[in-house]
Amino acid sequence: MFQKVSPNPDLIAGEHAVLKFWRESDAFETLRRRCAGKPPWSFLDGPITANNPMGVHHAWGRTYKDCYQRYFAMAGHDLRWQNGFDCQGLWVEVEVEREMGFRSKRDIELYGLEAFIEQCKARVDKFARIQTEQSIRLGYWMDWDREEDWQRQAGERRSYFTMSDENNYTIWAFLKKCHERGLIYKGLDAMPWCPRCGTGISEQERREGYRSVEDESVYVRFPLIGREAEYLLVWTTTPWTLAANVACAVHPDLHYVKVRQGDAFYWIVRGRWEAVMKAQGAAKGGSSGKSAQGPSTTSVGSGLSAAPAEVVEEVRGSDLLAWEYQGPFDELPAQTAARGHHRVIPWSEVSDTDGTGIVHIAPGCGKEDFDLSKDHKLPVLAPIDEEGKYLEGYGFLSGQSASEVAPQVYDSLREKRLFYKAERYVHDYPHCWRCGTPLLFRAVDEWYISMSWREEIKQIARQIRWIPDYGLDLELDWLTNMGDWMISKKRYWGLALPIYACACGHFDVIGSKEELKARAIAGWDEFEGHSPHRPWVDAVQIACSKCGKPVSRIPDVGNPWLDAGIVPYSTVHYNRDRDYWRQWIPADLVLECFPGQFRNWFYALLAMSTMMEKVPPFKTLVGHALVRDEHGEEMHKSKGNAIWFDDAAEKMGVDVMRWIFCRQSPTINLNFGYTVGQQVEREVFRTLWNTYAFFTNYAIADRVDPGAEDAVGEHVPVAQRPEIDRWILSRLHSVVRAAHKNLREYNVAGLVRDAEALIEELSNWYVRRNRRRFWRSRGEDDRDKWAAYQTLHEVLVTLCKLLAPVIPFLTERMYQNLVRSWDKTAPESVHHCAYPEADEALIDESLNERMELVQRIVTLGHSAREFAGIRVRQPLSELRIAPVVDVKADFGDMLADLEGYKRRWKQAAQTACSDLQAKIRGLENIIADELNVKEVVVRVELGVPKQEKAIPITASLKNKFGKAADLLAKAIWNSDPAMFEDMPDGGTQQFKVGTRTYDISKDDVEVDNVSEWPIVEEHGLRVALSTSRAPDTEEQPAEKAPSPELWRDFVRANVKPPPELEREGLARDAVRHVQQLRKEADLDIQDRIVVRYETADAELAQAIEEWADYIKAETLCTDFARGSPEGPGWHVKDVRIGKLTLRLALKRASS
Repeated sequence: MFQKVSPNPDLIAGEHAVLKFWRESDAFETLRRRCAGKPPWSFLDGPITANNPMGVHHAWGRTYKDCYQRYFAMAGHDLRWQNGFDCQGLWVEVEVEREMGFRSKRDIELYGLEAFIEQCKARVDKFARIQTEQSIRLGYWMDWDREEDWQRQAGERRSYFTMSDENNYTIWAFLKKCHERGLIYKGLDAMPWCPRCGTGISEQERREGYRSVEDESVYVRFPLIGREAEYLLVWTTTPWTLAANVACAVHPDLHYVKVRQGDAFYWIVRGRWEAVMKAQGAAKGGSSGKSAQGPSTTSVGSGLSAAPAEVVEEVRGSDLLAWEYQGPFDELPAQTAARGHHRVIPWSEVSDTDGTGIVHIAPGCGKEDFDLSKDHKLPVLAPIDEEGKYLEGYGFLSGQSASEVAPQVYDSLREKRLFYKAERYVHDYPHCWRCGTPLLFRAVDEWYISMSWREEIKQIARQIRWIPDYGLDLELDWLTNMGDWMISKKRYWGLALPIYACACGHFDVIGSKEELKARAIAGWDEFEGHSPHRPWVDAVQIACSKCGKPVSRIPDVGNPWLDAGIVPYSTVHYNRDRDYWRQWIPADLVLECFPGQFRNWFYALLAMSTMMEKVPPFKTLVGHALVRDEHGEEMHKSKGNAIWFDDAAEKMGVDVMRWIFCRQSPTINLNFGYTVGQQVEREVFRTLWNTYAFFTNYAIADRVDPGAEDAVGEHVPVAQRPEIDRWILSRLHSVVRAAHKNLREYNVAGLVRDAEALIEELSNWYVRRNRRRFWRSRGEDDRDKWAAYQTLHEVLVTLCKLLAPVIPFLTERMYQNLVRSWDKTAPESVHHCAYPEADEALIDESLNERMELVQRIVTLGHSAREFAGIRVRQPLSELRIAPVVDVKADFGDMLADLEGYKRRWKQAAQTACSDLQAKIRGLENIIADELNVKEVVVRVELGVPKQEKAIPITASLKNKFGKAADLLAKAIWNSDPAMFEDMPDGGTQQFKVGTRTYDISKDDVEVDNVSEWPIVEEHGLRVALSTSRAPDTEEQPAEKAPSPELWRDFVRANVKPPPELEREGLARDAVRHVQQLRKEADLDIQDRIVVRYETADAELAQAIEEWADYIKAETLCTDFARGSPEGPGWHVKDVRIGKLTLRLALKRASS
């Protein structure tokens, strides 16, 4: 028997109850058993970083993952259900350092590497547990680790952990293959370096950390050798690099000018000399405050930039090449290597849009500078150590942090009269993607994988389906333009790179644990029993395969994207059972946030699988956009707009969250917040819940129990049910049919949009139109009543199954009551059911189209009511509908044969009218009932009553009279149109408004007929509502449309339904107030009531008396009379109907 349903769904309490039910019934394991042995559908989970609690941004992708896995399980597939945790790398190290209060790598080494690695492992385990519980709260079904699993090693748990031995050793195998192809090398390069973390930042990571910052840039005079009083004027945003300058670069094809300023001559690109050198009002001391993007106009300096400037010579950049100059810090011992190299070199990347068009080159401090040094055989001065401090040989700078020396650099330049000016500059600058420290560029040795095989990866990428499809283009562009893959990190917690570099110049790469053991000559016993991490694996030495000398592993650890990129192999038994691996790889789906992952995880997957087996790691990739706050801003803890998952789950509910995620287009950033959640709960969840509550509570009242042997009511075949029943079932099965296509195309948003429309139609069309069928007492057309119950029950149960992958909690609650409450043989959970299949026999496209047309007509009719200001409960005489007909014709041809054109138009209109009549035939009563009109008429033309009016031409009035135009327009509209009818061409008519007289011409006003009825046109239809006198039956000239505001006021002023319809409208309003009082009295839907009413208004009293039977039927009233209530138990309320007052009193009727 169904259980009574509260009108309040209490989503969050319901979710916790469902979680308890799933846990106690072991619902997930039951699903796994039911799916075992069925055709496989393989999902490969992108590992979530086990480093912090989840935010709502994590929940978007995890909702998608759960949704598609639940669907394919319900659709008859076997799944692996394996979650992944990303464990190694700088992101974990930085958080552990913060917990321990460490400031640098030196603190880690003082603390002890072994203890630090154990802290990293402990943090991973801690947050993997937290994220497991959060994911379970999200309703994300996976083979989650139980308490006993957490006591096992990482590789023996249910979820995969990238810190596991299997994962690390499989990466070794990948690196071995790369080495065998000669792709691994050690190279010196100038790369982004985090001085706090003490490690290089890869190209992928650097792109994650750009921020817009304001720094101080400086203009410096570089004296030219052999050219007295002439200087190269150089601009830099990184003054700390000046101590490592070895050259200057110009664009050979740009034009450069020599500018005289004071007693000096400066060379600068032509397009910048005025912006840089015109008098700046140089100030002493600091620079100006905040500036817009680009340099500010206020400079600081020595006064050199304050004098007037003039161009005295112009040359091409190529003419400056090989000029020698004195470096700004030639006196430093470290500059010895650069002496004789300070010259001008060509570079096509030099710009004339900022700076001076002359770029200072410091190869040890910039990637482009380093590349130029190779082309021009320049020395490389690497001035800073791994903490970003100057090395010995840099004089007063040695030992100081490069990020803090700008003031001292400026002072030194001033002393040497090389300082020109400084200014504030806003630019995008890379920061460490983990700790947020501004990066410095540093020349350092790192290990790389050459990307000379990128074309092989691109061929694999092209075999994959990318959603969105532009993802392939982005990936191919990245593969085309990325540099070699930097795989080393000078850190501690991560993949121990199996590279053994010997002093003889040779290096070996170990490909497995077994190979390491076989080649070990020392340290194996110390390492055995430990995971392949530092410091334990560092103890193992091997013999160099070239010279035979003992070799230790390099101290570097691996790029963390190696960890995640290998999971199609390490987590699917590639090393143990190739047949099993081939069953599940390529995976059917991977799914992650696209903006960050196309150059990280997706790239790593493609590259590593290409190397391992030359096969795609997956068949389809789905990428989604980013989560923002409600205003479209990035979420940040510092801004106070970040939303943690736990908070949202307990305030909004995860079903609401999941609905928000699933209905969003994955290509568009999602603006997430509680306002959006409240809207979804109100418009979707409460609508569905109210429909469910309506069914169950009326079914209980009518003793509808499908499981009882003496169940009330016969089964009514669908073909014998009313047309509206057949329609809602047709709509349902149309949505079911589309759902399979949408979900197999990974378009859950399509399903959600269809479901929202269906829920709206079910509640606000089907149920609302059929309430009386459920209200009927037993014995009043029971067959029709049972047909309504059966139809609504089928729709609700099917919706439960249809939406189970999207909102698993609410659908479970509904299913338990709608199905399991009376059928204990049914699957124990909605998630154990087969996904619904469409019954094609129940889909009637023609009926769907006809009902959609009816709904469009009703929508237009309501718009007309709103325009006229008429409440829905006020009956009206008639709704007229006419098709909008457009007969295509050349304007010249139409004028040449106007009668023929009219004839063709009328034929087309009559045909369209007949088609429209045929489509709504049999459904006119629905339109009439929805719009509360007595008659629905389809006509070729509307033929509505009109009045002749003076129509103001607003544009002309505004052009002539400005602000007075609006007042003038209203006055013209309300005037006698006769005064404007015989105005001569070019003449004017004096028109007085208040104390002012205006000269009105023919351009300002038009006299024509205007409809008294509200008319609305849209989607090829025009509708008009009768709101006043009887309509004309003869065709009239087409009515003009004045400004909406004037016409609306005119229509509303003319509203006057017949008295008998006004009385009916008052009675309908009385019904609404009685129903509201029923709710306030907390009566059950099936309770009969007694009503007493009082009013001093004769018209209202007449209306209520005339419609008393209708009021009683609509409100389940058994005793309805005028008078005061007697005795206890009454609920009394004074209400207003328009300007009239009515006192109502009601109580539950005695049984």
